[in-house]
Amino acid sequence: MLSNRSVPPCTVIPVLKYPDPSVAADWLCAAFGFRVRLRIANHRIQMRAGNGCITIAEGNVTPNNSHIIQVRIEDAIAHCERARRHGARILTEPVDHVYGERQYNAEDFAGHRWDFTQTIADIAPEEWGGTPVNL
Repeated sequence: MLSNRSVPPCTVIPVLKYPDPSVAADWLCAAFGFRVRLRIANHRIQMRAGNGCITIAEGNVTPNNSHIIQVRIEDAIAHCERARRHGARILTEPVDHVYGERQYNAEDFAGHRWDFTQTIADIAPEEWGGTPVNL
């Protein structure tokens, strides 16, 4: 799998929604000892928890909409087609992003949301507006 400085290096990355990502990141660092890896404006913060990765995203939290699981994969287009063939509801088709990732979103049979991401280029976060803290 290719690496990309703009994306956490972990294969599975929980994305937790909070109304204010900065407040959440500060609290998680103080309470649980997590470290900020990368700040993306004021709406998204990548964090490290030991060898693990977590992303904090801005969003309204409801019982059915509090998190997304992000999974790094090798081929987003083929993966999306496989998921579709097996009944996944595709929420967004694979799209290439300026930060070097091709991503799509799906919902499984139980309503869980998934974000699948394929690294297509190694892009420095500063090139698209990210602020590295502890890469």
